[in-house]
Amino acid sequence: MIPSKDKSKIYITEEVGSGRVEKRTCTVMDDLSHLLNPTKWNSLQSIAKIESERFIKSTGKTQKSTRFYITSLPCDAKKIADAVRSHWKIENNLHWHLDVSFGEDKSRKRHKNAAQNFSSVLKLSLKILLNETISPVKKSVRRKRKIAGWDNHYLLSLFNF
Repeated sequence: MIPSKDKSKIYITEEVGSGRVEKRTCTVMDDLSHLLNPTKWNSLQSIAKIESERFIKSTGKTQKSTRFYITSLPCDAKKIADAVRSHWKIENNLHWHLDVSFGEDKSRKRHKNAAQNFSSVLKLSLKILLNETISPVKKSVRRKRKIAGWDNHYLLSLFNF
C-alpha cells in the first residue's frame, strides 16, 4: 500500500495484458489556493496528475507519460482514475469503430479543416448506425453502412423518413 496521510489522494493500478505491463499512479490535489482566480473555474474541486509507465514485453522498452486533468469530482484518486479510464475506454472504442467501419486511419484529407469536418460527419454517421433498430437481425456497423449504400429505402429509414 502507498504510504500517505490521506490515501484518497493517491491511487496506483497495475495491469498486465496485450503484451505489456502498465502501472498508473493517480495523484489528486484539492488545495486550489495557488490558482490566480479559482472561482472562475466553475465547479472545480480538484486537479489530478496521472503518470503511466508501460513496459512492452516484445521490445523490452518502457514508455512513460504524464497527463493532468481538472475536475469537478471531489478529491478521490480512485474515483478520478476510474473516470479517466472509463473515458479512454469509450474513446478507444469509438476510434476502433471509426477505423474498422469507416477506414478513418487510411484517410489522407489534409486540406484546411477537411479532416476535422469529415471526422465529425463520420462520428454522426456512426451514432446513427449504432442506434439503428429497424432490422430485427443484428448487423455490424460495417454491414449497415454497406446496406445503406445499396438500399435507398434503408438509408432513408435511418433518418426516420
